[in-house]
Amino acid sequence: MTLASFGPINSSARQEQTHPLTWRLRADGEPVWLDEYRQKNGYAAARKALLEMAQADIVQQVKDSGLKGRGGAGFPTGVKWGLMPADDSITTRYLLCNADEMEPNTWKDRMLMEQLPHQLIEGMLISARALKTYRGYIFLRGEYVDAARNLNRAIDEAKAAGLLGKNILGTGFDFELFVHTGAGRYICGEETALINSLEGRRANPRAKPPFPAAAGVWGKPTCVNNVETLNNVPAIVLNGVDWYKSLARPGSEDMGTKLMGFSGKVKTPGIWEVPFGISARELFEDFAGGMRDGYTLKCWQPGGAGTGFLLPEHLEASMYAGGIGKVGTRMGTGLALAVDTSINMVSLLRNMEEFFARESCGWCTPCRDGLPWNVKILRALEKGQGEPGDIELLEHLVRSCGPGKTFCAHAPGAVEPLGSAIKYFRAEFEAGLA
Repeated sequence: MTLASFGPINSSARQEQTHPLTWRLRADGEPVWLDEYRQKNGYAAARKALLEMAQADIVQQVKDSGLKGRGGAGFPTGVKWGLMPADDSITTRYLLCNADEMEPNTWKDRMLMEQLPHQLIEGMLISARALKTYRGYIFLRGEYVDAARNLNRAIDEAKAAGLLGKNILGTGFDFELFVHTGAGRYICGEETALINSLEGRRANPRAKPPFPAAAGVWGKPTCVNNVETLNNVPAIVLNGVDWYKSLARPGSEDMGTKLMGFSGKVKTPGIWEVPFGISARELFEDFAGGMRDGYTLKCWQPGGAGTGFLLPEHLEASMYAGGIGKVGTRMGTGLALAVDTSINMVSLLRNMEEFFARESCGWCTPCRDGLPWNVKILRALEKGQGEPGDIELLEHLVRSCGPGKTFCAHAPGAVEPLGSAIKYFRAEFEAGLA
């Protein structure tokens, strides 16, 4: 089974002007190598950026487009780029691609890297030119073996074609790009933990400030962007700001398109490139086909295991950060999970919290000690051995590990689904009390 077969890619998804991320995908799910990528207008944006545009103009165009990070945090990309120093005397700078996709129920970046490796390379090349960086790293989840192989082959092809290395396109601009496979830690999705790991250190988040733009890899200015984020850059450069903004549905505060999906007991689980502002119901019913026969939707998560649970009535929400925020949680990665009525929420949360507790770096006390306590209590409730006060203690731990209480966003993400599950399904937790 190819990754593309996880979800159908209809003919409209191959239209260059409406589906910039996916229109180049092959129907058979095989990788698009250099010759085919060029036939599909590949590297045209890179030529425009390197030969026709000033570096500051590239940054401004990305900023004006409204492109935001696609890794889950949603920070404006152009603003992040603008934090890099303007001083040309600082010649050592780094561009990092965060490809450590370890959020449970998320595999969008994997599809792009396995099937469209040159699109990521082109995005990084343009970004490097804009940021005046001369070396880049793709920090890749170690388990993504096929992605590593395809990216390395694509890098070799780009080097042979003069699109990476020295004096690219005769402009005097040099850019070297390397794939670095990680050792398998969820915390490396946090950009400063990723930087520490790349340097060969323990993957702990760093105190900020200084931010990576001032002192990142080996103390040098560094910009970290997500895979899907960088894949948007070529189309923005080639087609312009107004076109990019027009892709989103009216009313959406987020611009462009997004890879979104649904998994669980739905009829057609998959990934689709859709406009920001699409309703969750449209994604669930028209794309995922609704629940399989014999199953009923109980609740759903909008974007990975670190987002809160929502009820079926919340499917009316619009899929963009503000739209999902209105119903009480975060957009996250945009790959949703449908939970059916046969699932016990205590068991589901016990499984999730075990993952988050195991992946804690142990740097700060609320996360290091609080998450294992969640697991201990949930295991007791699952066995019907909970004690009076256990649910209140879980709620206390949710607050103690919430935003602003920990060193990084790991613990807040870990307890958000727990807090929402207690809110909507408290009776299932109470059933576990002895």
